[in-house]
Amino acid sequence: MHAKTLRSTIPGPAGQLECIIDRPAGEAELPGFVLVAHPHPLHGGSMDNKVAHTLARSFVEMGYAALRVNFRGAGASEGTHQDGVGEVDDLEAALAWGRRELHAETFFLAGFSFGSAMQSRLAARLAARNVEPQKLVLVGHSTFHTTPTVRPDTLVVHGESDTTVPLAAVMDWARPQLLPVVVLPDTDHFFHRRLDILRRVVQSAFGWVTPA
Repeated sequence: MHAKTLRSTIPGPAGQLECIIDRPAGEAELPGFVLVAHPHPLHGGSMDNKVAHTLARSFVEMGYAALRVNFRGAGASEGTHQDGVGEVDDLEAALAWGRRELHAETFFLAGFSFGSAMQSRLAARLAARNVEPQKLVLVGHSTFHTTPTVRPDTLVVHGESDTTVPLAAVMDWARPQLLPVVVLPDTDHFFHRRLDILRRVVQSAFGWVTPA
């Protein structure tokens, strides 16, 4: 990734949260940033996950900063896992930190698997306060955790051959919302050998042409 990458910690509601901050090289003033949430920490998920990294890279290439955090109890983050309750609080704290310290009011929310479910919950919490992300990006969306309806312009990307979160379950969640789902053919839950395609799909949703 052609970016400035910093590993650090930021304050969270249960202690310090380990994070990675990626900035576009040579960018003095940021037009905004994306907060990226990782898959389930009890199943090995962390901010170093390849899909989470790809989401961060997708935005950095478009000129935005990317903030990834390890949920409480994951990696070097303090606290213990709270089954999707405290984790939304972690994301909210990270978002507030990013808006303040990155000096960027414009923000995006992106998540993979468990992280996708947590971001949809955060988006609903923010909407109740009339605070909205510029866009919500949900990849390999976990339907095993109760998630609210989302905005109609939400980008949902799923693998056709996902056996961890079956495509049919995601369609059952999306159907009542008439929410489009971008399906990548012959693709598993972790987007093995499909990460470049995922990056292009995300960037094309913003009208960005991925460099060759």
